[in-house]
Parts: sequence; C-alpha cells; structure tokens
Amino acid sequence: MSSLRALYESQVAPSLQESFQYKNAMQIPRLDKIVLNMGIGEAIQNIKVLDAAVEELTWIAGQRPVVTRARKSIAAFKLRTGMPIGCMVTLRRKRMYDFFSKLVNVALPRVRDFRGVSQKAFDGHGNYSLGIREHIIFPEIDYDKIDKIKGLNVSIVTTAGTDDEGRLLLELLGMPFRK
Repeated sequence: MSSLRALYESQVAPSLQESFQYKNAMQIPRLDKIVLNMGIGEAIQNIKVLDAAVEELTWIAGQRPVVTRARKSIAAFKLRTGMPIGCMVTLRRKRMYDFFSKLVNVALPRVRDFRGVSQKAFDGHGNYSLGIREHIIFPEIDYDKIDKIKGLNVSIVTTAGTDDEGRLLLELLGMPFRK
C-alpha cells in the first residue's frame, strides 16, 4: 500500500467524516482516477513529435498512454477526422496515488515562481483540473533528451459531490493551494 493511501485511510477519511458529518463510510470523498492529457497540435505536420510525446508521457505516468485522434475535420487547421493529435493516460489505484504524491511533493515545487495552485479550477462536482506548461518539472524527464517543451493537463477526479468536499480532500492529501 502506498504511503498516501495509508495517510488517506488513517487521517484524511476520519477528518472528512468529522467535518461533513457523513453517516456512512461510503459517502466519504476519495480519489477516483487521475487523467493525464497531452495535446500535440504540431503532430498534424510532423508525426515524430507525437512519438516523442507518447514516450515522455510513459516516463511520467509509468503506464503507456493511448494516442487520441481527431473527432471532427477542421479545414482551417488542416485537420482531418481520425488524424492522431495527442495522447492520454488514465491512472487508477496504486499508480494514481504514486503519481499524486510525486506531483505534490516533487513536481509542483519545481515550477518556476510557484506560489500554489489555484482554488478556482474545480468543475462544480469536486473534480480538479490543472494545466502544467512545462513537462520538464517531472524528475523522469531528462532535459538533454527532449526536443521540445510540451504542456500537460492533469485532471484529478474525486467521488466528492461538491467543490468544498473535493477542495478539503485534496488539501488534506497535501495539494498546495494558493492562499
């Protein structure tokens, strides 16, 4: 069991139950999954960029991503239906907790001029989305081996019903929110 999962079961869940007065243990919010998405618009002209992005996202997540394809044709962008335009990976269980721990304790403190993440990025149902401009903040990425700095979207999906429940859950798990 990962240390973050043990922290959740020993301290976070009882604290949430006490704060929101849940009658049933199944009502307590928990992390459901973490989805990492990397959109590569440049892949329309150069498919090799997408191969590099898949490899780098594999290093970051510890799991092979799936290549996402365009759903619609957009003539202005020279995009056709079915063209590969990005990659994404869904993390659950142990890998999810390991990634969350690495994100909070290692990667986010390496962001330049970091003062915390915004508290306004919740979707109304307790899920949190975070955009990372430079994927080189992760320790697995060797700066000398990459050809271009890419962005990354991280969506943290919880079972919380409201933003306040999700915010308190992530705060207790160590997410550094801006004050």
